[in-house]
Amino acid sequence: MITKFRGRVHKYRENVDTDVIIPGKYLKEMDPLKLAQHALEGLDTEFVKKVKPGDFIVAGRNFGCGSSREHAPIALRYSGIKAVLTPSFARIFYRNAVDGGHLIPIEITNETYEQIADGDEIEIDLEKHTVVNITQETEYGIKAFPELIMKILEAGSLFKYDQMK
Repeated sequence: MITKFRGRVHKYRENVDTDVIIPGKYLKEMDPLKLAQHALEGLDTEFVKKVKPGDFIVAGRNFGCGSSREHAPIALRYSGIKAVLTPSFARIFYRNAVDGGHLIPIEITNETYEQIADGDEIEIDLEKHTVVNITQETEYGIKAFPELIMKILEAGSLFKYDQMK
């Protein structure tokens, strides 16, 4: 598994819920590329025009709250987002992101959230548990993943992890 990632930040508020990540009117859509065309449409209508493969979302606490729609991490993944960095996740969003192999959910401190700006270029190092803000020339710690979560991330999804056992 590659443990270093570099990309640009798209910064959002706290309590970004699954209804704005992928509005309910698109939940009948099963094509992940079509879902991606509407990622974050309920919050930022320009998001899909701005995001590039490998970019990151940095958001305030409680990211992915609301309904338990698995479409939310799928839409973000296929829009190009590699990871979401936030002080806290709604647990169901976190597990959907990990179990489906859609996104890397990274927990950061409130202070780190405050200091990273929209448009900053950052590098995440999962082995060193750090985020380097290349734009601001600063470094922050990230919460280490529990052993099981790291194994699922390394495998690529819960399904692939179960096949390895």
